[in-house]
Amino acid sequence: MSIDKIQAMALSMRRRMLEVSHQCGLTAHLGGGLSMVEAMACLYGQVLRFDANNPRWDGRDRFILSKGHGVLGYYAALWASGVISDDVFATFQANGGDLIAHPVLNLDLGIESSNGSLGQGLSMGIGIALAARKKDKDFRTYVLLGDGECNEGSVWEAAMLAAHLRLSKLTAIVDYNKLQSDGESRNILQVDNMAQRFAAFGWHAIEVDGHDVGQLLDAFAQPTTDERPKVIVAHTVKGKGVPFMENDNSWHHNRLSKDALDKALAALDQA
Repeated sequence: MSIDKIQAMALSMRRRMLEVSHQCGLTAHLGGGLSMVEAMACLYGQVLRFDANNPRWDGRDRFILSKGHGVLGYYAALWASGVISDDVFATFQANGGDLIAHPVLNLDLGIESSNGSLGQGLSMGIGIALAARKKDKDFRTYVLLGDGECNEGSVWEAAMLAAHLRLSKLTAIVDYNKLQSDGESRNILQVDNMAQRFAAFGWHAIEVDGHDVGQLLDAFAQPTTDERPKVIVAHTVKGKGVPFMENDNSWHHNRLSKDALDKALAALDQA
């Protein structure tokens, strides 16, 4: 898929995320979902091996969303790539529905893991990547984390283990939008120099503009060295694509009114 097509996919994902967020009538985690859109569009538009008609295909690459509150960006990627239908996506947060505010394991919908507690996804990714090696499978495992989530000690325990095990088919992506639920990440627990930190733990670390599709695709394609796991530190903007949401942490978890929806969609149209 060309860069232009992936960018168009990202735009359609943002539009649908906003629409279903308004339609559900409840608060939703929009800011952190919008910041990860380009990374998800690259994964589901080009990088991941999967079969939209057979989500349980054994040879598929595995994707784990560790920052579960960004789930709207995940559902939008599954929708845009044809894994889930528009009707299913429209049930977001509906009572009794499958698509709630955090992912719940459902392989028929392409959802590889449940998530609520932060800091767990990388450990799960390690288990999957190690199992693939032991079973002589060639699929790759991808885990998307948030920068605020990297406050968790469990992330760094997992980072040490992944490097020790030389899991070269494991890739982590850090959605580095520099905000978390309680405010600016640097004021809560400083995590500057994220790429250097992972490199010190033995990872092949790459730093990119997380909204530049070309940079992201190059990073995904870059081979690792010395059988190290790879991490892509993607500098992003929380609420990206909607000017009144960008870097405004009140949109970490908020309700989208009809007026706000119209304003947001108009901004996307202008972009």
